[in-house]
Amino acid sequence: MGPHRLYGIDTPRLSSLIQHNASLVPSRPEIRGMPAMNARVLLVDDHQIMREGLRALIDGDPDMAVVAEAGDGRAAVEMAREFGPNVVIMDIVLPLLNGIEATRQILAALPLTKVIALSMHAENHFVADMLRAGASGYVLKECGFEELRQAIDTVLAGQTYLTPNVATVVVDGYLDKTDPTTESPAASLTPREREILQLIAEGHPTKHIGNLLGVSTKTVQTHRQQAMQKLGIDSVAGLTKYALRTGMTSLEH
Repeated sequence: MGPHRLYGIDTPRLSSLIQHNASLVPSRPEIRGMPAMNARVLLVDDHQIMREGLRALIDGDPDMAVVAEAGDGRAAVEMAREFGPNVVIMDIVLPLLNGIEATRQILAALPLTKVIALSMHAENHFVADMLRAGASGYVLKECGFEELRQAIDTVLAGQTYLTPNVATVVVDGYLDKTDPTTESPAASLTPREREILQLIAEGHPTKHIGNLLGVSTKTVQTHRQQAMQKLGIDSVAGLTKYALRTGMTSLEH
């Protein structure tokens, strides 16, 4: 894979910042005019009005259609397996299972599906975690529909779309000699430990978490203890603060 070019910076080191994708495309006019290749879209956002607005815009385009919606990450994984979309528009901060974990699970089951993060967050760790999870695009919610459509066109063409502000985060990390995709402490957790950490932070009792995940309460407690040891945290309150601070969940959930 050759070097990437972003805002006049051409360096092979940028190739190492994106492990799953072929190129970074903050703006490609030649792609913008291409059809959306019959995009079958799964919308994932915990705000119904957001989903309704996006559905109206997407369904109004003859080359795209919404095949399913989900209001939380666990439902998103189920809907993806059931409907087989080729594009998932994924919010990040979601109840029950956040968008990063949902992306991992969807792509494990449907590796050809393209996931585009649509988020209000432009911070380093959100971008890095979504890209490491396998997302093919990252768009901010402040963008217009034209940019989202361009992102869909781009990822279906086998490339990666980063909204310009997000692309700047990646480049700034390189200029500062820091890799914005450097793994966070949470990367040492297993997928099950991350799921349980989020559910604990959202206030779900141990028994309910076990029922939700189909495991025993003892298994939940074991995963909780392992997560605490890995993160160097000695209380459930500390786990909750960590999950909120790192964006695994929010006070809304």
